[in-house]
Parts: sequence; structure tokens; C-alpha cells
Amino acid sequence: MTKIDSFLKGRHILAVDDEWDVLETIQEILDEAKIDVAQDYETASKKILQTHYDLAILDIMGVNGIKLLEECVQKGIPAIMLTANAMNPESLIESIKKGAISYLSKEHLSVLDSLINELLNKHKQGRSTWKFSFEKLGTSFNKRFGNNWKDDDKEFWDKFDKNYYI
Repeated sequence: MTKIDSFLKGRHILAVDDEWDVLETIQEILDEAKIDVAQDYETASKKILQTHYDLAILDIMGVNGIKLLEECVQKGIPAIMLTANAMNPESLIESIKKGAISYLSKEHLSVLDSLINELLNKHKQGRSTWKFSFEKLGTSFNKRFGNNWKDDDKEFWDKFDKNYYI
């Protein structure tokens, strides 16, 4: 079995969350990368404008993560949404529409390094990061939202499920 090269090693990543313990955990888990952190929208926005990042990890609540996502997309920075309190189908759809490459629950922090490594690998290859996300995490979405959660916005999900992008 071939080992996948680490796409984290030497990468410059911005992690944004209003909870310091979450930022510390991200720094520990992603120790192969250089991690910059921000605990509020203003600090994160300045960092996005002034620095080129290989990836941004954005909390949705408390730091205006959706607005930061828009800024990352404008700068060509791939962004992953990481949330606990905003874990719902509406913010998932908004994250997809605004250009995030994935949407993770904070309960997945312990495997963040392997998830990000795979996501960056797919992204670099031009493959769908969302397809990987749903294959890997789809059951957790079903558990969290209920088995028929996609029925509430069937038109969106029918279109999305064809190619895993909008």
C-alpha cells in the first residue's frame, strides 16, 4: 500500500475560531504546517488581505466565518468551515454556495490532519473535495440532521449530487 505524501508539511494555514482551546488543538494536530491564528473577524480579515495562505480553517459562529469565507475565495485561498453551533443544513448549503472546500464538525478535530491531508490532495488534483467529504462524513451529517435532511432543499441537493459542485 502506498503512503500518501503529506500535503500539510510546510503549508501556511490560517485557523480562525473565537475559542482559544480549539485554536491550540488545531495547532497541535497540524504540527507539520505553519499555523497563524485569529480569534476575531477583524484580525482574520487583515491576515487574509496581507498573507497568502495555502488553506484557511474558519469557524462559522463568533468570527463571521461566512464573510471570511468570501474573502478567502476572492484571494484564491481554499477554506474549510469548522463548526459546532452552526452545524445545520442551512449553513452547510451556504458554505457550499460561497465556495468552501469542506464543512466539518468540531467533533472531527481529532482526525483533522488526515481529513485536511486528503482534502488538499483532492483539491491539488482538481478532484471534488465535496465528494470526498460526503463519502467520509455523510453518515455523520445523517446522524446529526436526520436521514431525510436533504428533502428540505431537494432541488439544491439533486443538482449538487450530480457533480458535487454548484
